[in-house]
Amino acid sequence: MRAYNFSAGPSTLPLSVLEEAQREFLDFAGTGMSVTEISHRNKAFETIVQEGESLLRELMHIPDDYAVLFVQGGASTQFAAVPLNLMHKGKADYIVTGNFSKKAWQEGKIYGDAACVASSEDKTYTYIPDVSAIPFREDTDYVHICSNNTIFGTRYVEFPDVKAPLVADMSSEILSREIDVTKFAVIYAGAQKNLAPAGVTIVIAKRDLIQNPLPMCPTMLKWKVQDENKSLYNTPPCFSIYMATLVLRHLKKLGGVKEINAINEYKAGLLYDFIDNSSFYTNRVEKKYRSIMNVPFVTPSPELDAQFVKEAAANGLVSLKGHRLVGGMRASIYNAMPVDGVKALIEFMKKFEQENA
Repeated sequence: MRAYNFSAGPSTLPLSVLEEAQREFLDFAGTGMSVTEISHRNKAFETIVQEGESLLRELMHIPDDYAVLFVQGGASTQFAAVPLNLMHKGKADYIVTGNFSKKAWQEGKIYGDAACVASSEDKTYTYIPDVSAIPFREDTDYVHICSNNTIFGTRYVEFPDVKAPLVADMSSEILSREIDVTKFAVIYAGAQKNLAPAGVTIVIAKRDLIQNPLPMCPTMLKWKVQDENKSLYNTPPCFSIYMATLVLRHLKKLGGVKEINAINEYKAGLLYDFIDNSSFYTNRVEKKYRSIMNVPFVTPSPELDAQFVKEAAANGLVSLKGHRLVGGMRASIYNAMPVDGVKALIEFMKKFEQENA
C-alpha cells in the first residue's frame, strides 16, 4: 500500500503518471532505450521538450513573447541568475516573507544594491506585508517576491503593482492556482513540488528583458542562451523534464489549472476547518494569507508534536515533520495529493487528539 506523502519536496506525484513512466521506463517511444539513456539530441526527446513547453504555455496562458525554459540547479540557482540577467542599473527591491525569499535577497546583495523593502520576519513570517503600502524605490531593475512560502505556510493573495519588472519564485505553488503571467517579468519554479522529481527548474521570462545579461553572468545562467538553444544548450535533466511533461498532460486531462485550483481550495478548506475547530491543534498563520499548498500546525507541546509525527508515519502518513525553523508539523498538500489523503490525515488527527488531549 502506498503511503500518503506530505513532504514539502520532493513531493508526491500523480499515481497514473508514475504508472505511465513505469510502463515506458525500459522502452521510451519505441527507441528500445529508457528515457534516462537516450541522447538529449534524439528526436524522441526533443519532442518531449517541445510538448512540455507547449503544455505549459497552454495551461498558464503564457504569451509568445515570453521564453519558457527547462534548466538545472534548482530555484536556488535562480537566486543568482535573476540579478545576473536583470540587474543592469545595479538596484533591486526584495520583499522578504520567508526563508527562501531571504536567501534570494542575500544572493542579490552580492551583485548590487538589493534592498529589503518589506518583511514579515517580525512575526515569524506568519503574514504577507500589505503590498499597497510598501515604499518601493524609484528606478529599480526589478522587484522580487516569493509567492508561496513553503516553510511558513503563507501566500500572496494579491501581487504588487509596481513599475519595475516583477520577479516571482513560485516553486511551491506553480500551476496550483490561476495567475496572470503578464503581470510578471519573470517566474521561476523548482519542479519538485507540483511538477516532477527534483532536477529541473522552470523559468518563464519576457524575452525583451533577457537579451543583455551582465558580462559576468556564466553562460549556463544566461536565459538568452537557454532560450536560443530551446533548453538544450547542454545535457538537460532529461528524466525530470520527461516526468514534468507527463504531469502537464495529466493536469490538462484533469481540466487545467482552474479545476485543480478548485480541488486545492477544497482540500485546504477541509484541513484548516478541522484545525480551526480544534482546541488541540493550532495554525499560527493569519487567515487571509494561508497557503493552500503548505499547512503548518502544532499540538500543545513539542513532545506531542514528535509523537504525532512518529505515529502518523506508522499509519502511512509520512513526511509530516515541520521545518526546523518552525517545528511542529507541516502538511504539504500539492496538486497530486488526493482528497482522500487529506481526509485520512484529518481522521488520524481526530484520533490522536482524542487519545492525547
